[in-house]
Amino acid sequence: MGANDFVTIFFLVAAVLIFFQLRSVLGRRTGNEKPPRDLYGSADPANGQTPPDAGKVVTLPRRDATEEEDRFAAVDAFTPAGTPLNDSLRELNKADPAFNPKEFVNGARMAYEMIVMAFAEGDRKSLKGLLSREVYEGFDAAIADREAKGEKIKSTFVGIDKADILSAEMKGTESLITMRIVSQMISATYDKAGALIDGDAEAVAEISDLWTFARDTRSRDPNWKLVATESEQ
Repeated sequence: MGANDFVTIFFLVAAVLIFFQLRSVLGRRTGNEKPPRDLYGSADPANGQTPPDAGKVVTLPRRDATEEEDRFAAVDAFTPAGTPLNDSLRELNKADPAFNPKEFVNGARMAYEMIVMAFAEGDRKSLKGLLSREVYEGFDAAIADREAKGEKIKSTFVGIDKADILSAEMKGTESLITMRIVSQMISATYDKAGALIDGDAEAVAEISDLWTFARDTRSRDPNWKLVATESEQ
């Protein structure tokens, strides 16, 4: 018998001895073993057993009717519930929970004054941040035409008499709100020679406009932009 055969027999005998030693320890019952746990079973109130993960389950809160109404509290305070306008504003609020119609109107009033005065002064930089691309192009063309003729507008913004939301709707992810804005202004247009060609330098004129503002609810930018204008006069 060679040396290699002797080594092989030695390791075989050693493996057999280890197997029987492990069997004598692991395969023996002592009577103190714990019963197997049912990892997927439910609690048994009769014997006080509870699932192994009891206390670790997180119950997700469900929105009840009261919470649903609280969500639309700002909308309902602005216009009566059940009206078409209220229903439309609720849809906007669903798409953008931060939407508040009263705050929107306040912002629209400020935007209106800024846009009107920026147009009169030919301030393209200010207009660009407040208008959609299409509306800006129209305003820019009007300013360019005025500049080419050498005309100038002198305006004084007196104030806004009314700013009412007429309609609201969702188009995909875009919120749209149309407003009627009635303002008081003094406006006069002069030619390059300084002669008055339109308006009145002293009289206060009432202007009624229909303006539509829009905002993409997916955008992180909270600002609305003017996307359409129409004069009621």
